[in-house]
Amino acid sequence: MESSASGDGSSAADAATAAAAASSSSGPSTSDPAFSAGGVGGPSATHYLAKRVLHGSIVQHVARGRFRSEHLWEIVLCKETSLELVVVGEDGVLQSICEQSTFGIIKDVGILDWRFKHFGIWPEIEGKEILVLLSDSGKLSLLYFCCQMHRFIAIGNIELSKPGNMRDQLGRILAIDHDSAWVAIGAYEDAFAFVHVGKSPHVYGPNREIVERAKIMHVVYKSSDIRGTVWSMCFMRTRCSMDEYYPVVAMIINRKGSDVNELSVYALAANDGGIQYLSSFSEPGPLALDISEIPQLDGFALLFRAGDILFVDLRDPKEACCTIRISITGSLIGGQISVEDSCRGLDVDDDVAACALLELRDSGNNIMMDDNYMAIDGLDNAGSMKSRIICSWSWEPDAVRGRPRLIFCLDDGEFHTLEFNWDIEGVKVLPERVHRGLPCRPLLWMNRGMIAAFVEMGDGMILQLEHGRLVHKSAVQNVGPILDLAIADYHGEKQDQMFSCCGMCPEGSLRVIRNGINVEKLLRTEPIYQGVTGLWTLRMKRTDTYHSFLILAFVEETRVLSVGLSFNDVSDAVGFQPDVCTLACGLITDGLLVQIHSKGVKLCLPTTYAHPEGAPLTSPVSVVWYPDVTISVGAVGQNIVAVATSNPCCLYILRVRSLSSFQYELYETQHVQLQYEVSCISIPEEDPRLRTVSSAVGGGDVRKRKGNNLAAKVDVRMFAVIGTHKPSVEVVSLEPEEAFRLLSTGSISVNNAFGAPVSGGIPENVRFVASERFYILAGLRNGMLLRFESDTSKDHYFPGSFYKDSFTPCVNTPLQLIAIRHIGITPVGLVALRDSANADIIVLSDRSWLLHASRHSLAYSSISFLPASHVTPVSSVDCPSGLLFVAENCLHLVEMVHGKRLNAQKFSIGGTPRKVLYHSDSRTLLVMRTGLTGASCSSDIVQIDPNNGILLSRFKCEPGETARCIHIAKIGSEQVLIVGTSKSIDRPMMPNGEAESIKGRLIVLSLDTLGSPRESSSFIPISNLSSSSHTGSFPEIVGYTTEELSSNSMCSSPDDVCYNQIQHEQMAGHLRSLTHVTFAGAVLAVYPYLDRYVLAAAGNTLCVFGFVNENPHRMKKYAVSRTRFTITCLKTYASRIAVGDCRDGLLFYSYNENLRKLELIYADPAQRLVGDVALLNCQTAVVSDRCGSISVLSSPRLEVSESPEKNLAVHCSFFMGEIAMSIQKAAFRYRLPIDNETDPVLESAYNCVVASTMLGSVFVMIPLTSEEHHLLQDVQERLSVHPLTAPLLGNDHAEFRRRGIPSGVPSILDGDMLVQFLELTSEQQQTVLDTAPSGKGPLRSISIFQVMRTLERVHYALN
Repeated sequence: MESSASGDGSSAADAATAAAAASSSSGPSTSDPAFSAGGVGGPSATHYLAKRVLHGSIVQHVARGRFRSEHLWEIVLCKETSLELVVVGEDGVLQSICEQSTFGIIKDVGILDWRFKHFGIWPEIEGKEILVLLSDSGKLSLLYFCCQMHRFIAIGNIELSKPGNMRDQLGRILAIDHDSAWVAIGAYEDAFAFVHVGKSPHVYGPNREIVERAKIMHVVYKSSDIRGTVWSMCFMRTRCSMDEYYPVVAMIINRKGSDVNELSVYALAANDGGIQYLSSFSEPGPLALDISEIPQLDGFALLFRAGDILFVDLRDPKEACCTIRISITGSLIGGQISVEDSCRGLDVDDDVAACALLELRDSGNNIMMDDNYMAIDGLDNAGSMKSRIICSWSWEPDAVRGRPRLIFCLDDGEFHTLEFNWDIEGVKVLPERVHRGLPCRPLLWMNRGMIAAFVEMGDGMILQLEHGRLVHKSAVQNVGPILDLAIADYHGEKQDQMFSCCGMCPEGSLRVIRNGINVEKLLRTEPIYQGVTGLWTLRMKRTDTYHSFLILAFVEETRVLSVGLSFNDVSDAVGFQPDVCTLACGLITDGLLVQIHSKGVKLCLPTTYAHPEGAPLTSPVSVVWYPDVTISVGAVGQNIVAVATSNPCCLYILRVRSLSSFQYELYETQHVQLQYEVSCISIPEEDPRLRTVSSAVGGGDVRKRKGNNLAAKVDVRMFAVIGTHKPSVEVVSLEPEEAFRLLSTGSISVNNAFGAPVSGGIPENVRFVASERFYILAGLRNGMLLRFESDTSKDHYFPGSFYKDSFTPCVNTPLQLIAIRHIGITPVGLVALRDSANADIIVLSDRSWLLHASRHSLAYSSISFLPASHVTPVSSVDCPSGLLFVAENCLHLVEMVHGKRLNAQKFSIGGTPRKVLYHSDSRTLLVMRTGLTGASCSSDIVQIDPNNGILLSRFKCEPGETARCIHIAKIGSEQVLIVGTSKSIDRPMMPNGEAESIKGRLIVLSLDTLGSPRESSSFIPISNLSSSSHTGSFPEIVGYTTEELSSNSMCSSPDDVCYNQIQHEQMAGHLRSLTHVTFAGAVLAVYPYLDRYVLAAAGNTLCVFGFVNENPHRMKKYAVSRTRFTITCLKTYASRIAVGDCRDGLLFYSYNENLRKLELIYADPAQRLVGDVALLNCQTAVVSDRCGSISVLSSPRLEVSESPEKNLAVHCSFFMGEIAMSIQKAAFRYRLPIDNETDPVLESAYNCVVASTMLGSVFVMIPLTSEEHHLLQDVQERLSVHPLTAPLLGNDHAEFRRRGIPSGVPSILDGDMLVQFLELTSEQQQTVLDTAPSGKGPLRSISIFQVMRTLERVHYALN
């Protein structure tokens, strides 16, 4: 993908050169051919697919539970339109398990603890907690984590209201009782309900078949007598008899017409099943905001108010009273909190309780005063008082009995703990301040004293409570909100990277976001490794932590290097034959290495020169076994070697035995002649008889999970997996007495859409994988990846033929082809990340992918790296989790950041970055910042080196002036930066959309003196690895750019550099102002036009400026036009001008050069507050609004008599549920390597759209042909109603994606819904295609191959 807008901002002019040359001197007119259908830029697409390529990262709700297993604690992050399941490691690093779209908007979250309830009723959810969500669907959604699908699945959607988006409909807030049987649900106002939830068991028939599946049972009790807005609520354990009132809930309500909030108690009456009002409680003082029951102290609750906390006694729900008041009002520079005994009147003269380690403070009067934090009473005043608000809180999960603890965060960033100690004298409260940082919401107290704190517009934190203080453990990346983005190619790797303005002051940052799994580049050699045919790393012993040797095979050569600080050539000391091409190698037993080449098999015992634990001899011990024919493939396992020959087709098994000290024999135990030639061999890394499979789903021994006795020996045959030219995948026994008994076989037969077999289906690589169930992976020579599975009995992990005591016939256990994927056209290689049968696997073909071994079907993600021919894991002291790639004739040592949630590099630059541009000539970034805290200016434009974040040059706005927009333009031969500003920090428009009377400037800055990044910043040497031999050695190895992060975060490393601390003398230079013009309004949008003009929008005025004699110092106004409301954005394509209005939507203008007049020629048919716009060509624009939708609008041919009002046609729309703040046009080919190069649809570059949102998401819109759209629309309709892929929250998918869209407007296809098809097995895919949506008539036959090819093309492009 390449950005269609060039770095110098002249893309519109470049695209319009031919058209402009053909135009008359009077300029374009509305009757020119350029404005007919198609026009400049070619015909526009009318069908699109929108796919989220980066999920939002702003966390709004968080929940902790045991979702995958009763033994594992996980965390669910709710990000409004998506869910993410994560775990926190011992080191405090947050690792992502899975992330999925919800196809709805989450309002609140809770947990039902059903781990120890209803055993035997619903096996799928036994031992797991249930995630409960409220959403815009108007349903209460109950979800469980399906280990097989590796995602959350809905087990029930209880309808509460329809559609669920109105203020008086249930669905805004929830609370769950202690027994996980009742859920309290409130609306925005007036409505409230109790829901009793439970489970019903499966209903079985006479033959134990399931007649009716288990389901969620529920009863809803509603009330509409609240007469107010529910702010918060919680269940209470009271002294009331359950026969009288149960359950009981306490809630904070703002009654209509009241200025205060009151605490009200409601309960469900046992006699009539109605919800009854019991009592209310109100204290004079600050506004009540939130309430929580105190764990372990039944009947007591904390009432959080603005400035204090009340300890409320609700044991008698009809007589609530406050017993303790905790003041949190204090100074902004280190405020105190105090604890007071309280009575109903809250007199400030009452006795004050002792407060541990904290100074007492009487702040009752301060709460009542008019808090003006800007007032300064005197020099001796440390700071003025203000009411501080608790923005988040969380209870300790495993607190000492009788001593519950609470941690809370104030809106000024202070963290405090409260410990409640219950003894015979009553309750004592012990407060303590433990941290000062950024305000966090939400907050979660986890096990091991760790705290997860999330910042709304910055990176969150994992903290740990140690000795009364919170210690920073790790950061939780958050790129939201993304205010602007720029796309550029990652130099030298032909991959895109996105530069984005993220967060807001004080946590504003510039992020470099790349797709796929992040790898940290450590070392790279010179490009001298041509003809590499194999790459392996070996240990000296199986129990070694690190690798000892690196083996490089060439066409006619093999080199062995030591792994360590220096990669030295130790080929002679290891004993491998150097003048042959190694086909395979491995560790057969501790200390003994095996080399397989075409002429024989060599057993080697290295010397101490090669490894300290080698033989103390002058030369290595070696033994060679020679067959009578040429060896084609081989594999090395534990105490066994398997090799195959091609003519004749034979399979040999070799073993080793010790004859005496340092003397060994390599001997053949058996061989067999095969019908078909063997293409590849794989021996499982571990002995299956001793294997303990710890999949990512729960872990533990498979035999234990299947119910077998651990003490009993599970006698599984030793086996190997082979691929044949039949073609087929076969599992054969390696037991000495069984002569290659066939345990299981799977035929490879893949047909295309026309039913013809696909050629090249010979396995290139096969691998056994042990996960929740075992399966076989096969990478084919035609670029396809297959997954085979076999049916197993209930009490066994393997099929019966795999066990020694089995009498199953040798060919009666077939392997079933479960899933097929097209990876590329080159042979597929499979390399495990570690020596384990359940390790994730790197898949090599035209690109590098990481296959998630524990996932259902075939799930893989792209690796953010060059296409590579070979890869091997390498572990050393300095790099324990390294990977060595062979790419572009170089060796690349990288470290995969496994489990990292975002592939993003952060540069904290201070203030709020609002706009970013990529300057291609200097390969630097131009960033517009606001909200700076320096005394000299509050806004500026800076030039930044994207390699390391170094500030190169700067332009400061005048004091009190704020930069609003920037863009690069070309005036003659000179590049300039045009800047729009406002002379105030206030909002530039009124609430009704009209412009404020604020002055602004249009400034022209010179870019000819921009400093370029220093060459030293691109690559710096970080190692002096050497080699003892010139052949196959490592020459000078240089490191990739070091990440020079800087940060002004409270939790930054002390070594970080803050950009605010960089002195101007350290910069290369300053951006020079050439000229400027003052306006009566704030300049909110600027854009270059036709390579000789500049457009500027100030308030509701659109101006055209030119430069006399192409002199950037002499700017002249040529034309002016006015809109009804404030202009928010501005884009051009060739001679077309697109204007985004904050009320009237999208407007198309044309400029007549002869008359020097701006003409409105097209207008939006609907009112919309435009977020941003991108012009695809002269007729078509993509526009986002502030309601969360994105639409494609185009103009028909304008007739002379036709009015310019409301004549833009809305081709299609899509409700994202998120507000897109920046839209960029991008062009790339999404062509699979298997596609026909002559396909006319694929020959041109598609015009795509990239949109970033306030929640930190990134969407990509891809145009489709009519045939593709018709096919995928049918698939989408069937996916939206299938139980495995239907919307998680119970939304009607079509209604959700069409929300706010006028009837009759087609909807853009939902890529998030469609890609779920790729996660299913072939059988499940066929089931989906056979599912008939209600009311759609007879099914249209759809080919799986055709659907897969289309979706794989999209997946290939977006990764």
